[in-house]
Amino acid sequence: MALKYLMDENVDPAYSTQIRRKCPDLVIRTVGEIGTPSLSTLDPEILLWCEEYNFVLVTNNRKSMPVHLTDHIAQSHHVPGIFILNSNLSIGQNIEELIIIAQCSYAQEYQDQIIHLPMT
Repeated sequence: MALKYLMDENVDPAYSTQIRRKCPDLVIRTVGEIGTPSLSTLDPEILLWCEEYNFVLVTNNRKSMPVHLTDHIAQSHHVPGIFILNSNLSIGQNIEELIIIAQCSYAQEYQDQIIHLPMT
């Protein structure tokens, strides 16, 4: 699979648990786990981590993330992508979207973009 996901710390832990159960080949990490940014890390630093380790950020942050991404790109940085979960979908529906996207996407397809779920 081309994509790897970093779940923002404010995303329900059920996402990581269920995605790992349904799609064990998909690499998924959560902020606060060993080897990821620590809890309370500022969004600009999380974007730098995602860039360095080639992870798409999955978040609920609709308000400030576009500003952080614009600043990140303005500093000649890139990010593999940012997926914003849809609060009108169930956790299960958002998870299905994330799995389908990971299975059907190629590396760098969402570079420097914010994608609002659902895509299908």
